[in-house]
Amino acid sequence: MKWEVPTLVDVLAAKQRIAAHLHPTPLYPYPALSELAGTEIFVKHENHLPTGAFKVRGGVNLVSQLSEDERRRGVISASTGNHGQSIAYAASLFGVRAIICVPEGANPVKLASMGALGAELVVHGRDFDEARVRCEQLAGERGYRYIHSANEPLLIAGVATAALEMLEERPDLDAVIVPVGAGSGAAGACIAAKSIRPEIEVIGVQSEAAPAAYRSWKSRDLLEDRMSTRAEGLATRVAFELPQRILWEHLDEFVLVREDELDRAVVQMIEGTRNLVEPAGAAPLAAALRLRDRLAGKRVALVQSGGNISPDQLRGILSRNGN
Repeated sequence: MKWEVPTLVDVLAAKQRIAAHLHPTPLYPYPALSELAGTEIFVKHENHLPTGAFKVRGGVNLVSQLSEDERRRGVISASTGNHGQSIAYAASLFGVRAIICVPEGANPVKLASMGALGAELVVHGRDFDEARVRCEQLAGERGYRYIHSANEPLLIAGVATAALEMLEERPDLDAVIVPVGAGSGAAGACIAAKSIRPEIEVIGVQSEAAPAAYRSWKSRDLLEDRMSTRAEGLATRVAFELPQRILWEHLDEFVLVREDELDRAVVQMIEGTRNLVEPAGAAPLAAALRLRDRLAGKRVALVQSGGNISPDQLRGILSRNGN
């Protein structure tokens, strides 16, 4: 299947649709992080959105555009947490039944949020991709409108509004660093940022313990790889076509970071911003530290994609970092 790649026009339309439901998030400078990274750092606080993560932008944009038939049938999606919260939140706004397939051992904070928003949870499989396969089976069997976590133009246009907000506030940004799991956030950042400021660098970051999207970007082919990261927001075993097509054309650089670098970045982000951050949301800082020399003297925005860390996750990270 070939999906239409969203354009800036689609992003501007998404901005209008979500404005009644979601406020713009802050973009703050943090001197402590700037000193750490050796350059001027700003943090885009997507953790301030109602679900604590960026994906809700895409969920609201997509669900607002469902046909009457699709709303009647209900929607189904697979998620490790943030995408599922996004669909659950949007479905609750528009009175649509939502079923979310989640893997065993999913983040309990995110599961509780989805349930509180009225979503029906189906627990299946050891990871996101096994849950996704079950989700696709149920969609076919029961006629739900299947919402893929990445191959959805309306999702990508919705999450792209974060980059739009950043450049409206700071049109002089030189680089944006975005975490990559399924790839919708980075793809959206590419579309919005490159349309407005073609010279801006968009940099993706993924854990080396789940490098499928990175390897697919490098090879210009859709690949499958291992998945052993603790960062569920980065935890995909396969790459997806629509975001990869966008990343192949527009992404300037892609960085892999180690799990211990993610742990350390979580602590540094909490100390530097006084905000809770999940490992995927801290990944851009880990990448900025990797790229310290190349980014020196630039104005760099880090997309803090989410703050939905569980108490157990945080205790584990603090203990591994000697806290």
